[in-house]
Amino acid sequence: MSASARFSFSRRAVLAAALAVPCARIAMSAVPTRPATLDWAILETLLALGHPPVAATELILFREIAVEPPVPAGVADLGLRGLPNLETLLFARPDIIFNSNFYAALEPRLASIAPVESFDLYRPGVPPWEPMVAMTQAVATHLGDAGAGAALVTETGAEFVRLRERLGTVERPVLPINLGDARHFRAFGFDSMIGEAVTRLGLLNGWDAATSYSAAAPVGIEALAQHAEAWIVLIGPTPPDAEEALRRSAFWRALPAVAAGRVLRLGPVDPFGALPSARRLARLLTQALIEARDKARG
Repeated sequence: MSASARFSFSRRAVLAAALAVPCARIAMSAVPTRPATLDWAILETLLALGHPPVAATELILFREIAVEPPVPAGVADLGLRGLPNLETLLFARPDIIFNSNFYAALEPRLASIAPVESFDLYRPGVPPWEPMVAMTQAVATHLGDAGAGAALVTETGAEFVRLRERLGTVERPVLPINLGDARHFRAFGFDSMIGEAVTRLGLLNGWDAATSYSAAAPVGIEALAQHAEAWIVLIGPTPPDAEEALRRSAFWRALPAVAAGRVLRLGPVDPFGALPSARRLARLLTQALIEARDKARG
C-alpha cells in the first residue's frame, strides 16, 4: 500500500475521530466566548444578552417564528433542533454548548465537542418563569457577564409593570391559542411561557383545564364554545389555509366570542421561548387589547 493510501482518511472518518476525542482536548479560556445551542429559548437569551452563539439550529424558522432578537448573519445554522449537523457544530469551534431537557438525548455527542451546560425550562405542571430567569442568569454568569443577565431580568420585570399599567383593568379572561388547522388548536395553561406572560400582565387566562408539556394539543375547535365571555387570542403563525377555512366556517362565525368580535390576532411568538419571547407576547397582546378597547369606544 502506498504512503498516500495509508494516510488517506475520508471526511467522515476525520469527523468520527474528532468526536471521539474527550472534551479535554479543547483549550478553553477561563471564560467561554464561543457558545452554541440547540434550543431556541437559549438562543434568544444569548442574543438578548449580547452574546450571539457561533452556531444554533433552524435559523430561518427562528427568524419567522421567534422574530426577535435578530440573528447575526455569522451564526452557523446547524439544521434541525432534534437532529443537528454535528460536523457543522464541530467546525464552528464552540467552547461551551448550552442545552435544554428537550435535547438531553444528544448530550453525550455534544459533550465530545465542547463542555455542555443543560437547563430544564419546561416541565408539565411547573410554571416556567423561575427556570427561565435562572437560565438567563446562569448563561450570563458562564459567559463572564453576570451583569447582563441581571439587567435582562430587571428590564423584563420593568417592561411588564409598564405594560400592565398601560393596559389597566381587563375584566374578561383571555384565551391564548395557536391554530394547528381550522379544526384544532393548542391552548396554553399556567405552566407555559404564554400563560405566565398573560398572568404577569394582570390578565385572567381563560384556559384552566389540564395541559400536557406546557400546552394542551390538539383541542377541537368546538371547545371554544365553552369560553363565550373570553377574548380569543390567536397567536401566530397561523397556517394560511386555516385562516381561509375559518372565514368560510359557519361554526366559527357562530362561536359567541367570534360573533361578538372578540378575536385578537397576534404576530408570531415562540411558545417555548424565554424572557425575550415573553416580552414580545406581552407587547403584542397589550397593543391588541388597547386597540380593541379604543375601537369599541368609537
